[in-house]
Amino acid sequence: MHIFLAGATGAVGRSLIPLLIENGHTVAGPTRSAAKADLLRSLGAAPVVVDGLDRDAVRSAVAAERPDAIVHQMTALTGMADLRRFEQAFAVTNRLRTEGTDHLVAAARDAGVERIVAQSYTGWPYARTGGPVKTEDDPLDADPPRQMRSTLDAIRHLEQAVTGAGGVVLRYGGFYGPGTGLVPGGEQWDAVRARRFPLVGDGGGVWSFTHIQDAAGAVLAVLEDHRPGELYNAVDDDPAPVREWLPALAAAAGAPPPRHVPRLVARLMGEHLVTLMCEVRGASNAKLRHELGWTPRWPTWREGFAALERSRAAA
Repeated sequence: MHIFLAGATGAVGRSLIPLLIENGHTVAGPTRSAAKADLLRSLGAAPVVVDGLDRDAVRSAVAAERPDAIVHQMTALTGMADLRRFEQAFAVTNRLRTEGTDHLVAAARDAGVERIVAQSYTGWPYARTGGPVKTEDDPLDADPPRQMRSTLDAIRHLEQAVTGAGGVVLRYGGFYGPGTGLVPGGEQWDAVRARRFPLVGDGGGVWSFTHIQDAAGAVLAVLEDHRPGELYNAVDDDPAPVREWLPALAAAAGAPPPRHVPRLVARLMGEHLVTLMCEVRGASNAKLRHELGWTPRWPTWREGFAALERSRAAA
């Protein structure tokens, strides 16, 4: 297949391009910056300079490439080390999840492209009721804190637009690994090392993680066994509360244990901090495993964080 990979220079894109090529596919790699063309060529993709928020440019680029599939991995995830500015950190990503998604869906329709795969997120959007681990059949949060509402609205928009067009949505967990902020030298890693990532309350919020290589593998699985209109949680096998994974991450980063902040104090900095640290639910990958035979290369963050520690020690 010829793949139009929107978000080709992002963390998932950079892991996905070589994987697609190894499996016999060709890749057109859109980028807003001509300066990144050489990076895309080095990975094996044909660069296409286009802004994902420019409707006409996107439609022209897709028409010119005539792809067999469109993969939407566009995000702008910066400033993620400071959770107090949650809404601000996701502002551009939310535009890419709404406007950018609509442009790609329209371009796919015009070009007769039936296979669309898009990136969504499952790290916190599920309803904060019931058990600690959710499936794709469970509802999303009906009343998130104010700072999280625009981002959840954008996630809902993306999922409805893509599945409504017969595409497939992959809900990733928290990213870690090469090209992400959670790797030695990354902004989240450094925040943990500097003890700027506290443990709030009982740390009972359950998080799911996705190694960036497993995110790429999930895209390949969905492309090669396309099931129109489906949603899949693409996460590891080990949802875990913050009180387990955050101290382990601090140890991997060679840092002291995280500071503890009471719920009442954290609430003064933003209700969403309490939600993220104490209330969110994890996600099950059983559907993706059962229907498509996908298995994560990194089945647990425990192994993955240890690998990050080894890479830090070897540096």
